[in-house]
Amino acid sequence: MEIPKEVKFVIEKLKTQGFETYLVGGCVRDLLRGKEPLDWDIATNAKPEEIEKIFPNSFTDNKFGTVAVLTKSKDPALKGIEITPYRIESKYTDKRHPDKIQWAKTLKEDLKRRDFTINAMALKMRDSPSPVPPLSLVDLFGGQEDLENKIIRAVGEPEHRFQEDALRLMRAVRFAAVLGEGWKIEAKTEKAIKKNAGLLQMISQERIRDELIKMIMSERGADGIEMLRELGLLKYIIPELEEGYGVSQNKHHIYEVYEHSLRSLKYACEKGFNKYVRLAALLHDIGKPRTKQGQGLDATFYNHEIVGAKMTIRLLNRLKFSKKDIEKIVKLVRYHLFYYNVDEVGESSVRRLVRQVGLENMDELLQVRMADRIGSGVPKAEPYKLRHLKYIIEKVSQDPISVTRLKVNGEDVMKILKIKPGPKIGQLLDILLGYVLIEPSKNKKDFLEKEMNKLGKISENELKALAEKARKERMEIVMKQDEMTKKKYWVT
Repeated sequence: MEIPKEVKFVIEKLKTQGFETYLVGGCVRDLLRGKEPLDWDIATNAKPEEIEKIFPNSFTDNKFGTVAVLTKSKDPALKGIEITPYRIESKYTDKRHPDKIQWAKTLKEDLKRRDFTINAMALKMRDSPSPVPPLSLVDLFGGQEDLENKIIRAVGEPEHRFQEDALRLMRAVRFAAVLGEGWKIEAKTEKAIKKNAGLLQMISQERIRDELIKMIMSERGADGIEMLRELGLLKYIIPELEEGYGVSQNKHHIYEVYEHSLRSLKYACEKGFNKYVRLAALLHDIGKPRTKQGQGLDATFYNHEIVGAKMTIRLLNRLKFSKKDIEKIVKLVRYHLFYYNVDEVGESSVRRLVRQVGLENMDELLQVRMADRIGSGVPKAEPYKLRHLKYIIEKVSQDPISVTRLKVNGEDVMKILKIKPGPKIGQLLDILLGYVLIEPSKNKKDFLEKEMNKLGKISENELKALAEKARKERMEIVMKQDEMTKKKYWVT
């Protein structure tokens, strides 16, 4: 894959000043996989102050000495290219941050502190022209072989890596999920994760939240959640979800609560739904274990959606989600159990649901229901009644075609024509609305007032006939609009 000109510029600039320069970390991993990197990281033996001197249009804002070189690229991945000096990190007393950072002299010292072998490779740009390959790989820990074999392996001693930064426990699982089908965590690394799982309690909830989102936003988000459970990590992240493990349901479900939640998330991931739908699909039934009554096919879970919504508020607050995210996800969990049958639920009930959930959230609520259905083992995500509900939602949400759309009202009619309240006012407004429906640009007060004066001079019978004609035309427009909406959702 071609190295972007912005990255080449930074590398060449450092090299001309006599400094070693390598591409490192995730961008190397992605390049070797034939994937476009999401960001570009450069390691060098230059110190932060030396880097800043070479690149005046840069800034340093962290204790790791990383300097971000700003570019004019429109590509988000290239707007800020990060350069980090080789460094050595001392022990991590808090299991989150190194107690002390020292600048290293060699690339090897820098690479050996990294988390996993696939992230501990470096690429050096050669000075030699073609046909010599322009990039030279530095792989000191077998990262390329692990990449080919789809293995997540800690650099050096796994326990040391996880005790340095306990978030790496989650990162191992996240990489195994995000990188695609067939990825596995190496046995010794996996054993160390299980042994050190409790260290996750020392990590800030914000960092855990960010890793969780990255995981569930991958196609294999559900596999990632299950790996967290198998490795003993889930109970330190979403213990409420794990409560559903092994909890059987009733005759309406073929899967236990936890497996149902995973299958719902799996469908949401496969369909590319947004983070709100994916989280709601995962959490929508977390209230079931605490509301279960009875056993076997007739077990009940009354009000589990209300209990689940309250639990969701607490766990999302704990994970430091934003107020906006919490409000949206909680609504999806709270109302996921809405009832709808074509011949039983009227438009007034649908209007009430739209008011409760918010029109802006209705598509996502229906997506959660689809995920819930597939997670329950039914073959069809969107049966006729869900399509019909979409039709009704759009129908009740459309602005009614009425005289309230006009830039004039009954008071204007009475004032301009100097008449008292009566049927003539409604007839006039119906005729004016007919003009506007044919040509919306005529909905201007000055035009409508002129037409009022003209209409005020015609006979009562003629006015009545024009009004009746306008009402019939309006009904035809309403019916045509309704037919188009029905066709959109394939309903009759």
